[in-house]
Amino acid sequence: MKRLFALTFAVFCFITLPATAHQDPEIAGYIKVDGGRIWYRMNGSKFLHKKPAIIVMHGGPGGTHRSNMPYVALANEYPVILYDQLDTGNSDHPNDKSRWTVKHFVSEIDSIRKALKLKKVVIAGHSWGGTLAAEYATRNPKGLEAAILSSPLISTHQWLKDNQHWIDLLPKDVADTIRTHEANGTTDTPEYRAAEDKFYDQHMCRTKPCPLDHYKAEGPKWNPVMYKYMWGPSEFFAPGTLKDYDISPRLHVIKEPTLMICGQYDEAAPKSCKKYAGMIKGSQVFIVPNAGHATMGDNEALYISTVRAFLHKALTAQ
Repeated sequence: MKRLFALTFAVFCFITLPATAHQDPEIAGYIKVDGGRIWYRMNGSKFLHKKPAIIVMHGGPGGTHRSNMPYVALANEYPVILYDQLDTGNSDHPNDKSRWTVKHFVSEIDSIRKALKLKKVVIAGHSWGGTLAAEYATRNPKGLEAAILSSPLISTHQWLKDNQHWIDLLPKDVADTIRTHEANGTTDTPEYRAAEDKFYDQHMCRTKPCPLDHYKAEGPKWNPVMYKYMWGPSEFFAPGTLKDYDISPRLHVIKEPTLMICGQYDEAAPKSCKKYAGMIKGSQVFIVPNAGHATMGDNEALYISTVRAFLHKALTAQ
C-alpha cells in the first residue's frame, strides 16, 4: 500500500488540501519528536483554538491512524487530529527500539500540543492508544478537558486473563490449538493463525466484512515488528515488553471527565472496563452491544454518537 501523501516539506509546515471528501484532511504535515518526525492530519480546522482539539491515538503498538478514521465525523464540531506514531504509518521509521516505550509515545502528545499550540485538548485513544490516553490523563496536564479510553489496555495481566476466558468459550479444538502452539513456541504456524482467526471472528470485528477495512485499504502500512516486540504474536499472547504493564493503580488520580467505552465481546472485557472506570471519579461507561474490540467497525454510528454526547456533557459542564 502506498502512503497517503508524499509530504517532504519542513517540520511544522502545513498544506491545505482540496475538500474532495469529508474524510480528506484539511491540514496535514509532520511534527518533530524525539528520534524523528510524526505525520498528522487535521479536520475541523475552523474550530481550532475555539474549541478543544481532539487528539486521537491509534492502537497497536505499531498500528496507524486509519483505524480511527470514524472520529473525523466529529470534525463538524471540533478540530480532530489523527496521527501515526513514530516508526509506523506515514511517520519516520528510524527503527530505534530504545524509543519503543510508553514514555516515548506519551511524549508525542506533548509534541503535538506544542507544535500546534493547542491550549485545550480532549485525548482519545483506542486499545494501545487507550493506554497512552490513560497515561497522559494521569498527569493531569493543563488544558486537558476530557479523556476517552476506548477498549484500553490498562493491565496486561488482566487483559490476558480476560482473553483466556474468551478462549475457554471457543470450540475445544480451537482453544487447544491456540494453547498448544503458544506452549510450544510455534505461533507462526498456519494452524495457530487459523485458530487465531476464529478468536478474532468473535472478539475483534464481529461484522463481516469489517467496515473498518475500507479505511485501512488505502492507508499506510502498520509495523508488525513493533507489535511483536512490544506485545507479542497475537492479541491474547503477550511476551513482549508490555508483559508486566499495569496503570490501574494510578487511574484514581485522573480528574478530568472520562468516558470508558468498549464492546460487549471486547478483548478489553466489559467487566474489567467497568472496574477500571470505577477507579476514576465521575467517569462514564458505555458498552457497545454485540461489538468486539473493533468497536468502531461493529457499530460506528452508535460509537460516534456516544462519544459526541459525552463531549457535549463534559465540555458544557466546565
